[in-house]
Amino acid sequence: MISREEAQHRISELRVILEENSRRYYVDNAPTMSDYEFDRKMKELESLEAQYPDLLTSDSPTVRVGSDLDRGFAKVAHRYPMLSLGNTYSISEVEEFAARADKSLDSDFTYCCELKFDGTAICLTYIDGKLVRALTRGDGVVGDDVTENVRHISNVPEVLKGDFPSEFEIRGEVLMPFDAFDALNAEREALEEPAFANPRNAASGSLKLQNPSEVAHRGLYCTLYHIPSQSGLGFETHDQALSAAESWGLPVSDTRKVCRNISEIEQFIQYWDRNRKDLPFPTDGIVIKINEMACQRSLGYTAKTPRWAVAYKFKAERALTRILGIDYQVGRTGAVTPVANLDPVFISGTMVRRSTLVNQDQMELLDIHLDDYVYVEKGGEIIPKITGVELSKRSSSKVPTCPTNCPDCGTPLVRNEKEAKWFCPNQDGCPMQIKGRLLHFISRKAMNILAGEATVEQLYDAGMVKVPSDLFCLDKYQLLSLEGWQDKSAQNFLDSLQQARTVPFERVLFALGIRFVGETTARSVARHFRDIDSVASAAFEDLTRVEDVGDIIAGSIYDYFRTPSHLDEIGRMKAFGLQFAVKDESSQISDSLSGKTIVISGNFRISRDEIKELIVRNGGKNSSSISSKTSFLLCGSKPGPEKLHKCEELGIVVMGEDEFFGMIESLPDAGQAVTDVEKELIEPTLF
Repeated sequence: MISREEAQHRISELRVILEENSRRYYVDNAPTMSDYEFDRKMKELESLEAQYPDLLTSDSPTVRVGSDLDRGFAKVAHRYPMLSLGNTYSISEVEEFAARADKSLDSDFTYCCELKFDGTAICLTYIDGKLVRALTRGDGVVGDDVTENVRHISNVPEVLKGDFPSEFEIRGEVLMPFDAFDALNAEREALEEPAFANPRNAASGSLKLQNPSEVAHRGLYCTLYHIPSQSGLGFETHDQALSAAESWGLPVSDTRKVCRNISEIEQFIQYWDRNRKDLPFPTDGIVIKINEMACQRSLGYTAKTPRWAVAYKFKAERALTRILGIDYQVGRTGAVTPVANLDPVFISGTMVRRSTLVNQDQMELLDIHLDDYVYVEKGGEIIPKITGVELSKRSSSKVPTCPTNCPDCGTPLVRNEKEAKWFCPNQDGCPMQIKGRLLHFISRKAMNILAGEATVEQLYDAGMVKVPSDLFCLDKYQLLSLEGWQDKSAQNFLDSLQQARTVPFERVLFALGIRFVGETTARSVARHFRDIDSVASAAFEDLTRVEDVGDIIAGSIYDYFRTPSHLDEIGRMKAFGLQFAVKDESSQISDSLSGKTIVISGNFRISRDEIKELIVRNGGKNSSSISSKTSFLLCGSKPGPEKLHKCEELGIVVMGEDEFFGMIESLPDAGQAVTDVEKELIEPTLF
């Protein structure tokens, strides 16, 4: 037993580690610690706090639920606390859970065993058979309102069928199936955006997208597994409640089984530990619940977990294999990434041949040597990851180092002191960078040109395309001279180039491939400055005033437009008719908001982007934060409490959307015609 002083020091250390990794897991969707390691440290903290109860505080991670709250969404209190589950990796601890329940309960009971889905928790509320609210777990007490996003998940019904209660809530998980995850990461990698580490992170990140329509493209899937026993709906067992929910058209877990004893529970665990790799979605364990609702109510809850349920977690599947060699890949931004070529090994249903080593710092942290035998894990981490080295099998003392010259063009590499990766600075002459930028330019989220990696490779090798604007110089005769091209495929490609001339400014700006500028940032910059010339001439300080733009992104944009070759390329694109300004349909309707700076908060009957467009088209200016210069806060349902408090402090007017629509409909020229498109924006859409 360690001393109180040592325990106090270790408790402080563990709390910092757990809170930081909880933030990375729930908020950033980019965990750096495995679930097993996180749970191990949590158990250590629980043990130390049990030894020294006076060191337990109310803000300890052992008594608080990890929070996924996001400032971009309205906050709504849960009707019933949405808690976490206690975790174990040991069958003996499952037996202890069963023994405690048996000792505490006077009546006979059964267990309901279900798969533990590796997604992000969701709570749905239905009133009169209609979906009215969807909340994330949040901090367990308050969740983020993601209703509009959940409406775009294909298997979540808007309207129920059958004999459903007038009002109830049901909880479950939003998942990303493996196929959708692979497709999303392939798309992100083609755009040189960071790949999601696993489907859980991808599902969580997708559920928090600011554009609900984009959620529909992510292939999310929902499965529901719990109606709170406090709901008073009259079900005797948990299994009965889920069967009823299924009859109402809700997507409930269909792999559950009612077990009578610990032996049947162990059989269920063993079956799914063998067969989970055949499922189309990620799972990371089994949840064992007391089936009888009365028993659940009797056992109750701790501050953090229900006493009537426990999660048995599968250990991550891993294999030992040898590093055959290390390649260094060059991306469109010039970043050089080491990739280990592995002696093929079968893990979690797929053959693994390669694994990224991230950067030189990570290689040094793992102490990688050439020809090492390494442990590769998948489990929930669908992207293969090297987690350690088997030192007993080490045969080489040679440590790999990042090359000093670009492996593609031979240019000396550089490394920014604030970054871990090495970069090739030869932007305009490095073939891999050039082809990477072309792939980014033609991608679906950018210009959506009908071509892929093979086409880019072919056009580049033929000397026909070096920069994106070269694409618009191509004609059918050139294409037909290349191997594999037919009249129809050539015409389809040329038609997609013609269609690309109508792609809106914000996507063209994204397509340019400015480092750190993703879709959301490109949209914010385009709508703030309205045209490319204003972006190009903006001072660094002006760029930092744009929503979503910090110093690093502002510096990248500023530098991009100070490069003569980039300006020449934009000039050529302008000549080919690409859109470098917000289109005319966003032109001014009136000056009824002239001179007014407006902040918006909450949910509205039309999208927030449409609200912002209306403000601009009526002469106003959007701002993301409350200040003394704010004219008024446009307040929808469930506004951010911080903004309301700030308005109260500064005496800023808070205006509802009905009053706002009345203001902008009072146009200065009453006889002015309003187009159908404008009318659709001005008149609130009723749902």
